[in-house]
Amino acid sequence: MMKMKRTNCKSLVSLVVSLCLLLVMYVPVYSDHESGPPNHAQAAALIDVTSGRILYSKQGDERLRIASLTKIMTAIVAIEHGKLDDRVKISKNAFAKEGSSLFLKLGEEMTLENLLYGLMLRSGNDAATAIAEHVGGTEEGFVMLMNEKAMELGLTNSHFMNPHGLDHDEHYSSANDVAKLTAYALTNPIFSEIVKTPTKKAPNPNEAWDYKWDNKNKMLRFYEGADGVKTGYTKKAFRCLVSSATRNGQQIAAVTLNDGNDWNDHSTMLDYGFAKFPLKKVTEKGQKIQGYPLVAGSTFTYAFAHDEEAQLVKRLVLYKAGSPDLSFGLRGHIELLLQNVSIGKIPVYEEGSKLPEAPEFVQKSRSASAPVGSLSLWQATGEVLRQLFRAHHN
Repeated sequence: MMKMKRTNCKSLVSLVVSLCLLLVMYVPVYSDHESGPPNHAQAAALIDVTSGRILYSKQGDERLRIASLTKIMTAIVAIEHGKLDDRVKISKNAFAKEGSSLFLKLGEEMTLENLLYGLMLRSGNDAATAIAEHVGGTEEGFVMLMNEKAMELGLTNSHFMNPHGLDHDEHYSSANDVAKLTAYALTNPIFSEIVKTPTKKAPNPNEAWDYKWDNKNKMLRFYEGADGVKTGYTKKAFRCLVSSATRNGQQIAAVTLNDGNDWNDHSTMLDYGFAKFPLKKVTEKGQKIQGYPLVAGSTFTYAFAHDEEAQLVKRLVLYKAGSPDLSFGLRGHIELLLQNVSIGKIPVYEEGSKLPEAPEFVQKSRSASAPVGSLSLWQATGEVLRQLFRAHHN
């Protein structure tokens, strides 16, 4: 009995690893060319949120100060590690923190959820510090979580020293890393709801009137389809901006670091992304594999440049008989190659198998017009692990 349980567990682990590899391990293709969208930024990046493909990059791996774009990481770490209805007390360290502020009172209490709105809409440094101390135990403890998340996401040109983005020589990121972080964060429905909110009211325990926070992100007001993300500025980082927009079921995010004309540049960059890299469906979940008694295990979509789709090569890889990967009907995968670079892998199952569902939070994070069931680079690993092990132990 014990041996059988150990064998089943081993098989489960093998399946988890296989699924994670199939769903998320690919290298996005990106361009860094003169024909991209004109902009005034020191560094810039453009990313398709669903596929994780970087569509345009200018000095994308240069390590630079990112000011309050830091709060994208602060928010997603707090959402993943904290409880939204927790009441957070404003400490002496958080009270009257320099820079942008919500002007919270010493000892005042506010829910974590409302603090996250204040963090992202008004860029409150007092909110950032209070969130960090509450979720991480200390500000330093929270910063450790931020850097762990950066490692998990493969952000090799990022290092955090605080939760708010005030200047520090060892606090930096890059345009490409911020783009990848943003694409990941936007798949979280709580994060995406917060950053697209134009105005938020929150109870004020010290006054007769409620707090009212208007979103600093002007893109929400003048760019069609805009739905996030964050502004930033310090005297050393200069103007920094991340914006996102959704059109025809495709969401794209733009990043600029040190850009004095960022609002206009972001409009140009987003227009470029939608025009040059439309999101197209490669396979449909359940689609039959020609010549084999197999079906595709997931829908796959990708942002292709003009004529790129015709260059796509699909290579079927079948697992050997007796392989531990042959669990739950999984029989292999289709590797997708573009210009000899792998852009994704689609699991294939024996016909009649019960195909795995997309993680619940992935489904909820999509708008009604978004392609149902397509898994991005950012959406699978943790939830697949949690759901499979939860099912195993129940």
